[in-house]
Amino acid sequence: MFTTLEAECVKLGAFRSKVIDCERVIFHPDFRKMCEQNSCGKYGKCYTCPPDIGDIEDLIAEAKRYRYALVYQTVSPLEDSFDIEGMMDAEKKHHRLGLDIRHIFSRPDLTDALHLNAGACGVCDVCAKETGEPCRFPALATSSLEAYGIYVSELAKVAEMLYTNGQNTVTYFGAVFFNTNESETSI
Repeated sequence: MFTTLEAECVKLGAFRSKVIDCERVIFHPDFRKMCEQNSCGKYGKCYTCPPDIGDIEDLIAEAKRYRYALVYQTVSPLEDSFDIEGMMDAEKKHHRLGLDIRHIFSRPDLTDALHLNAGACGVCDVCAKETGEPCRFPALATSSLEAYGIYVSELAKVAEMLYTNGQNTVTYFGAVFFNTNESETSI
């Protein structure tokens, strides 16, 4: 089953994907501080970002209730290291992949899933929080790996992926935490 999930993910556009045991994921509450520094500009402006997403300890506990994680990455070329437009286009492409991957998890042998991605949600161009409305797509809204306290560079190592993939490229990560209803599944 895991080989099939990985292959389907790559077929949809991931550069690499790998199913890992969630016990190997490293969580640390201090990664929330990255969000609080507001380098992406979404702190307090997106329902799936801090502080609105909730307490970091609760989010870590939520993620730890899953047994497996499908980790995936996209790698996109850039004109140079200052190609902000290329980075933004690559992030949009990565977020579209995350939405496409949701279809893989509609299988009956997968009981539930937590979809996490790179950066802010990305489903809407402007989050409904900024306009004072309720979330327009709560079933699709996605939080970031860092908002859940996940050490992404270590996650890459556990999944046997490179965190950076060469000069003039940008690499983004996502993960789907999931359980199965099969009694004896192993990696």
